[in-house]
Amino acid sequence: MSDSLDRSARINLLKEPVVKKLCEVLDKSSNKGWRKLGEIVGNDRRFRVSSADMELCSLEVLELEGSPSRMLLKLMGERGCTTGHLVDYLQMLGNSEVLQGLKPSALQILIQPQSVALISGHNLRLSCHAVGKSPVQYQWFKTKEEVPNSFSSDLVISPVHLRDAGFYICRVNCGDTFEFSQWAQVDVLNVPVSCGQSYHSLEGRLKLVIQPQSQRMHVGETLQVECGAVGRPIPRYQWHRNGVPVPNATKRKHMIPHSMQDHHGRYRCEISSSTERMWTNEVDVVIAPRISVQISEAMECSEDDVYAIGGGSSEYFLNNVPEQLHATDKVALLIGNLSYQNHPQLKAPMVDVYDLTNLLRQLNFQVVSLLDLTESEMRNAVDEFLLLLHKGVYGLLYYAGHGYENYGNSFMVPVDAPNPYRSANCLCVQSILKLMQEKETGLNVFLLDMCRKRNIHDDSAPNIVLRVTANIVFGYATCQDAEAFELSSSGFTNGVFVKFLKKRLLDDEKITVLLDRVAEDMGQFDATKGKQALEIRSSLSERRALTDPILPGDSVDLAHARSLQWAKVHELPESMCLNFDCGAQIKLGFAAEFSNVLVMYTHIVKKPEDMSFCQAHVTDFSQDLDVDPKEMNRETPEETGIYLLSSNLPQHCLYTRVSSLQKLREELVFTVCLQGSFTAMEDESVHWTKSINIGKPLIARLDLNRAVRRNSCLQTCLLAHSPSHSPCHSPGLEHHLHPHHRSHQTQDHNRLSPQHLSPDVYEHQGAVGGRVESFDGQSRCEPAYDSVGGLSSSPGGLSIPIETTDDINELQTVFINSLQLQQQ
Repeated sequence: MSDSLDRSARINLLKEPVVKKLCEVLDKSSNKGWRKLGEIVGNDRRFRVSSADMELCSLEVLELEGSPSRMLLKLMGERGCTTGHLVDYLQMLGNSEVLQGLKPSALQILIQPQSVALISGHNLRLSCHAVGKSPVQYQWFKTKEEVPNSFSSDLVISPVHLRDAGFYICRVNCGDTFEFSQWAQVDVLNVPVSCGQSYHSLEGRLKLVIQPQSQRMHVGETLQVECGAVGRPIPRYQWHRNGVPVPNATKRKHMIPHSMQDHHGRYRCEISSSTERMWTNEVDVVIAPRISVQISEAMECSEDDVYAIGGGSSEYFLNNVPEQLHATDKVALLIGNLSYQNHPQLKAPMVDVYDLTNLLRQLNFQVVSLLDLTESEMRNAVDEFLLLLHKGVYGLLYYAGHGYENYGNSFMVPVDAPNPYRSANCLCVQSILKLMQEKETGLNVFLLDMCRKRNIHDDSAPNIVLRVTANIVFGYATCQDAEAFELSSSGFTNGVFVKFLKKRLLDDEKITVLLDRVAEDMGQFDATKGKQALEIRSSLSERRALTDPILPGDSVDLAHARSLQWAKVHELPESMCLNFDCGAQIKLGFAAEFSNVLVMYTHIVKKPEDMSFCQAHVTDFSQDLDVDPKEMNRETPEETGIYLLSSNLPQHCLYTRVSSLQKLREELVFTVCLQGSFTAMEDESVHWTKSINIGKPLIARLDLNRAVRRNSCLQTCLLAHSPSHSPCHSPGLEHHLHPHHRSHQTQDHNRLSPQHLSPDVYEHQGAVGGRVESFDGQSRCEPAYDSVGGLSSSPGGLSIPIETTDDINELQTVFINSLQLQQQ
């Protein structure tokens, strides 16, 4: 052991990170763990570890975050055990990993970079300072890219521009040891600089630099109010309407894509930091209905008039717009299947759904995004999607996951499909198209990010008769009888299709022209050239684009009803303050990731002065949700499996992630447990509980788990493979496929080599349940292994928020894993 280790210090004075690391190793070890350590200590009469003490330690496994090792170390410390004694016992135990954890750190970061908001044109400075046993070296990154020439403890950008906004992290090297700083977010505001104003860096106190503006608009138009403040740390925002906080309105820019009359009112924003709070001006937002005036007498029109209004009764719209193509509404259903029960798991669909959701919302689409659906859940989700479609609506369906194509019909594979699967277990895309046609939609777009290999176990050829319409566009991620690929490097990665699609999706182009350009981009991609090419099938005869405006063609009431139907799947429970008899006050908050993923967090707002310890956690969830207690109530979002968080999540909370909300059959009822101890009670723990009912949040309100589906769709399509008609699983599916599998990647921890960060490995999204890796244009089939350090190790346990892309903890754990994986 190191000479700098103080052997005389009591072990109850060990720092928390050291204790945590010791407990993690001792808890998981069977023959060299806490039980064996207890036996060794029990033979030393000085510390009197009895069988009753060991039983007390073992009972800790019943606690939510209980650790037998922590209880054992606590008892030893109370009885005078020192660090030197512990080292001797561990040497007798022979657990070298625990001994390594006691060594003093060779590297320590003393100054962490802080998030900041500043004006474009000013100077940006982020600081990170560390000390070590040998000279330390620094390297700054923006997201996953190196910042050029950034080898100092201070990162200075002078002047800073809008493109410099983002997330920064510093890697500190000391010999063979390295540590990463915490993430720092940089928000750059575009504010005109007054003549003669110096370019200094704004530090300290908040300064309001952008005020919201009053607005007047009509129903259906996009409402956006904006404000902005600069300062360090980065400000937090909360918009209010008529004095009441607006749910989920925690960004500088608050936007409502499809405004209704009930969105009008007086808006202002509360801007705060850890020590300050200020308010913007209060502004009026007026949302007027579209008014028509009856003209009952003849009007004279000049030769330059586009049209003439003759005698008799006519309508003249005061808010007349040039005649152009438009949608009466825009609705999108995005499904990403990753965690297959009987087939190789995927990882890119989660990221693809996340990216497309944010982009489609910018195009004013009403988006429902779902992960990991079973067959019945997929069929019911399609039913709900169809309810939002009416005459003139633009309907978009995106699917990423396993799939196949037989006889011109494409089939999407649910996560519970058997191995092998057939059409009876899958959803036929052409059947969904038939149902959409009956809604008289204005545009039908299908983006299918899946393989199109033939399924040799399925000989069915459904006869689906489609109407002749000029509004259908298919974007297949790959050609017929070919594979679709996804990035297989660790970290957050897209499939090849979405990698290029997301760069073009916001272009104001006819949808077929847009997809043509995506195909050209994909054709230049060396890693999949000759293996994957985008195929476009279209009967579109008009220049319809995803950027077309929304002009409701029905009554305002019908448009409002459709918006309410969509809003149901995004309705979050309101945050609440819970008061306990001991005098403590707890905030319970909620945030949405995907439409079927909910994040809960608990925060101590107030505790009695004589309470030495206070913590609140959630427990007792419905068995339908299958929530793992060991992954609940974590101190950081990353520990719950969340790596990209909405910025409205506060810090210093306990976080719990509740996924698969579509499986919830009853209202979500759980318990908030407050655990505390008082100084006068010698650290004896006391518990208080409250039962909380938040109803059915998000997608749970639509009951996708129901066995009997809505009759509306059953009446419109009686196809054998329609989304609303699921034949029983065919018996005798004992034949097995020969899937292609992924190969195992090796991990090297020597040093950071950022030039290798660009992913060059891709996997196809399972033709009939398989995957293939491509290395520099070559493919091979090997037994499947989990990818090291990446999302593939537990795709179902991870999530990405779709409400926002701003979060201070973005990319933290997965980013570091990806850097380690790429080392040489």
